[in-house]
Amino acid sequence: MSRRLTSIAVTFGRSLPGRFTSRLRSERVAAKLGMWLGISFTVAFATGLFSHFTQHPPAWLLWPSRPVNLYRVTQGLHVIGGIATVPLLLAKLWTVYPKLWQWPPFRSAGHAAERLFVLLLVAGALFQLVTGLLNIAYTYPWPFGFVQAHYWTAFIVYGALVVHAVNEWSKVRRHLWVRVEDPDRRRFLGTVAAACGVAALVTVGEAVTPLKGLAVLAPRDPDAGPQGVPVNRSAVAAGVTVAPGDPAYRLVVTGAVRTELSLAYADLAALPQHTVRLPIACVEGWSVECEWTGVRLRDLITRAGAAPDAFLTVESLERSGYYRTSEVRPPHWNDPLTLLALKLNGRTLDADHGYPVRLIAPNRPGVMQTKWIGTVRVA
Repeated sequence: MSRRLTSIAVTFGRSLPGRFTSRLRSERVAAKLGMWLGISFTVAFATGLFSHFTQHPPAWLLWPSRPVNLYRVTQGLHVIGGIATVPLLLAKLWTVYPKLWQWPPFRSAGHAAERLFVLLLVAGALFQLVTGLLNIAYTYPWPFGFVQAHYWTAFIVYGALVVHAVNEWSKVRRHLWVRVEDPDRRRFLGTVAAACGVAALVTVGEAVTPLKGLAVLAPRDPDAGPQGVPVNRSAVAAGVTVAPGDPAYRLVVTGAVRTELSLAYADLAALPQHTVRLPIACVEGWSVECEWTGVRLRDLITRAGAAPDAFLTVESLERSGYYRTSEVRPPHWNDPLTLLALKLNGRTLDADHGYPVRLIAPNRPGVMQTKWIGTVRVA
């Protein structure tokens, strides 16, 4: 049996050169696509790390609150750029596909290591793109946590990419600045570039408002939702019900403070109100700039007598959920743009947007703009 399988494999491997004879496959085309893919993956890796550490910062790291649109831009670039990379990755795999099935699979220990890194690169890249696309569609047909898997696989993929780029650099260098002369190959590269551009164009409107009419493939319509703003988690899904004027509701400021505060909704509404324009920028890539009105968080914390370098934890009335709490560090809660918002675009917050009170702060992911706030804990 083993001899028969070996014979079949050898025959299949030898037949590949005859089966893959397209003139569009060449070392120069592969090098060009590889260079574009390397740039795309570098951008995705850098923006992905920024997003991850913004959501899960180490204790010593204090992210700035300005510029206010930094997270909006980087995460939009991460998601929209990732979608635009799909045609590029498929074209690259099609170009080098015969080499992936070469026989024998390796000729030496060094060649085996090289092939292993190629396997990690191909499998990891496909995993990142497929799971990333399913994540922005809120579809999770797997038993593992997306955030952790996506984060650690990114290191594997980018590490394998660096090793592969170093190994193939001599080939890439020969073709880096050399124009592809063959008209068919130039058309092929142009088609790939156009496909990437179209993929970006029909998605980018979810983050760039003037282009929202073109966003036919965007997973979120930036105008669809209560008060014209999308939501990822509704009040019903969160199990939060606070009726307007509910006398039982209190916002509590507690912990390392001189004076604990317990404020009803009417108390919050009676405090000095401020209006700011800030985006909700979601980890799935969509973002919308809105007008928010409410109480400055720093005013409330100062009133409670907390230290200016205190760390805050904002807790939702939601009983469970990965993001029912979020940490607000000094650069953000001291920023005058950071509010405990009571209104959105001039109207009282809808329940799905966090009524009675939600956090809104500059340069933070939407999942950390905690809704339905009940407690602010100072440490």
